[in-house]
Parts: sequence; C-alpha cells; structure tokens
Amino acid sequence: MRITEAAQRLDTSPRMLRYRDLLGLLPPVREPTAASGRGLIPAAGRPAGRASAGRASAGRASAGRAGAGRAGRHRQFGEDDLVAVSLALEIEQRYDISPAALAFGLRVLTEPGVRAEVAELARRIGRIRPLPARALEFEKERALRLLNLGPGRTPPTRAGESRRSAHPSTRP
Repeated sequence: MRITEAAQRLDTSPRMLRYRDLLGLLPPVREPTAASGRGLIPAAGRPAGRASAGRASAGRASAGRAGAGRAGRHRQFGEDDLVAVSLALEIEQRYDISPAALAFGLRVLTEPGVRAEVAELARRIGRIRPLPARALEFEKERALRLLNLGPGRTPPTRAGESRRSAHPSTRP
C-alpha cells in the first residue's frame, strides 16, 4: 500500500512516516534486484540519482528534498512494515519519547562506540553502577584501609601461612 493509506491505517500523517523513514525507524525497503546485485537497500541510505527511464519524473516538486533521487519510486508498505511502525508508536506513547529519541535508543543498541560513551556518561552521573573492576579496586582499597595498611604496603599472603610462621608452637 502507498504511504497515504499506511498513514491512515496507523492514524498518523504521511509526513510523520517519511520522518520516521529518515530516522531509520522503518524496516529497510526491498527494491527489485538490479544488475549491480543490490536487492536490499536501507531506507535512509538509498542511492540518489538513479530513477528508471520509464518512471522518471523530472519536474516533480520533490526535487531537492530528502528523497529527490527516487523520483517515481515510492515506498510501498506491507503488513510487516505497519506492525513495526505500530510498535514504534506504542513505545513512543508508553515512554513519552519522540521518534528522534527512539531512533537514538536504537543507535545505542546497535553501535558499540555510541553504547560505550553513553554507558560512561551514565556511570559518571550515577545512573548505573561502576564496572566490576572499578568496584573491586574500591573494595580492595577499603580493606587495606581497615587493616591500616598503606597502598604501598602489602598484606600477608595467606592467613594460614602468616599464623604458622608467627607462632613458634606451629613450627615442625
């Protein structure tokens, strides 16, 4: 189905569906396999400027906008697309977030670099606990303070070994 019908079924506007498409919140568009071997092209990363000769519309008002390279090729929505958009709409309403916030959440989930930076920010502002290694170092420093040992001094290796060497009655 075309974007207008999909928007009506989802109780939104075609403009919002296009916006979601640009944000990457719609499933990738399946286009006919070309001679170049590309069959699945992501919605936000479609190549520009290659409209087929029979369907090209040179004088369209959409020239110069985000989808200018696909003049004549309009996205068709299937049932799976509608279910995905509907789920995104439900998430946005349930958590009171914008489509851009949801798109960034997806980016955090899929891009390890972004995920690491957001996690570091969350640790620094106290929203998530520190990494286990850092927590272990903190506990180690705390234990040394309780034993009145400075950071340069080392504690006895094992409790059993230090007792045997300290008491003459335990010597062989």
